[in-house]
Amino acid sequence: MNTLIISSNRSKQPFPVMPIGACIAAEAAEKAGIGVRLLDLMFCKDPLLAVEFEIDRAKPDVVGLSIRNIDNNNMGNPAAFFKDLPPLIDVIRRNTRSPIVIGGAAVGVMPEHLLRYTGASFAVTENGEVAFPLLLNAISQKGNPYQVQGISWLKDDVFMKNPVIPPSVTNACSVPDFKRWIDIRSYSSLLATAPVQSKRGCPYKCVYCTYAMGEGQSYHLSAPDVVVERIKQLVSMGIKDIEFVDNVFNSPYGHAIAICEGLAKSRLNARFQTLELNPLFIDDGLLTAMEGAGFAGIGITAESASDNVLRSLKKGFASEHVHRAAHFVKNHRLPCVWIFMLGGPGETEDTVMETLSFAENYIRPHDVAFFNVGIRIYPGTELEQIARRQGVLTLPSHEMLEPVFYLSPEVGLDWLIKKLSAAMDKNFNFINSDSLALPFLSAIHCLGHRFGVKPPLWKHTSAIRRGLRFIGVNA
Repeated sequence: MNTLIISSNRSKQPFPVMPIGACIAAEAAEKAGIGVRLLDLMFCKDPLLAVEFEIDRAKPDVVGLSIRNIDNNNMGNPAAFFKDLPPLIDVIRRNTRSPIVIGGAAVGVMPEHLLRYTGASFAVTENGEVAFPLLLNAISQKGNPYQVQGISWLKDDVFMKNPVIPPSVTNACSVPDFKRWIDIRSYSSLLATAPVQSKRGCPYKCVYCTYAMGEGQSYHLSAPDVVVERIKQLVSMGIKDIEFVDNVFNSPYGHAIAICEGLAKSRLNARFQTLELNPLFIDDGLLTAMEGAGFAGIGITAESASDNVLRSLKKGFASEHVHRAAHFVKNHRLPCVWIFMLGGPGETEDTVMETLSFAENYIRPHDVAFFNVGIRIYPGTELEQIARRQGVLTLPSHEMLEPVFYLSPEVGLDWLIKKLSAAMDKNFNFINSDSLALPFLSAIHCLGHRFGVKPPLWKHTSAIRRGLRFIGVNA
């Protein structure tokens, strides 16, 4: 049996992301005795022609289509990535009658919507490295694919979903041999990092979040020594810029510490980063361990510095924890980017000013504050219920594939944008979603790579913004 997996993501903003899910699925299928080819469309000049060529070359019995993002989560300048799918589907359909299986992070969030939109035969919704090979084997052996756990499909226009495959208590921290499947050099030239996931699932109850939908509501931890061994494999391949993409890296606290200590003992010549630290679990011990492990940058998902907003978002921590985290960060040299959401439930003009004041007074000038305006509403989240109760959302659920955003009724959009713009004009270490969508950002990454700049590039935000302003670019 031959399978062609297509990684459909082509977004390079703010930098290209290596398709870890597609690579893992490819290796899992190969280990199950299935012939696999992977086509990564990230750097294809003509993606449709590339798909047509690969289908003719591979003659696949099944085509897997990996979908990373539905949209860019930018309320001001939304980009609907899912609209790139119909031309791909059309080329596939014209060149083969083989079934199409969709998977990826986006499918885990909105499987029914994407099944209907693409007309695919099946969707893999969770634990793809297990479900996908089982599905392929069922198809190849003329078994019953509709009995495979972890898949979804449409039957007589009714959405059907099998129970997910429970992950093992300690999963293997799947890290694929990226060099076998994708063009590592092209990714590296744009300062991309290799993603590593040390756990799955999320026990937190944030009203907007979709992690629990795709990964479950409890942690499934990889053993720290296994995580370290997988990272050693990456380093041995020459991949030295690595990012932990856990939904929360420092929870459980002891798990993060054990990974950092294992990395420190291994003395790897590598640079690590994560953008997912929970303020509740930040202290000197953690930051010292991360420094010893070789972290080159960290991100703190504070979301707000207002107790009212944090309660409404159900973050599980308070503003005192945000302030405490800032205190600990000041004691260390780790570059830090702080991530905030403006306009969520409970937001008022006063709470916006609380957050902006915190960023101006407690974030180090050489660190970065990122502000996102509005929150993408996904079906099935508590935010959808809140938005409907408040009259912010009236669209039926089946029409929410198109990006729709929440903005607190207590805050005017024009006022919010004006205040944020004023803060950005005053503080060159402040950025927003538009900063990540600059059309020449890839060129900046490429130039940085040529001059030996190491990730993360956001460490140089103030200098880049000042330089762009100097040449007349409003960034």
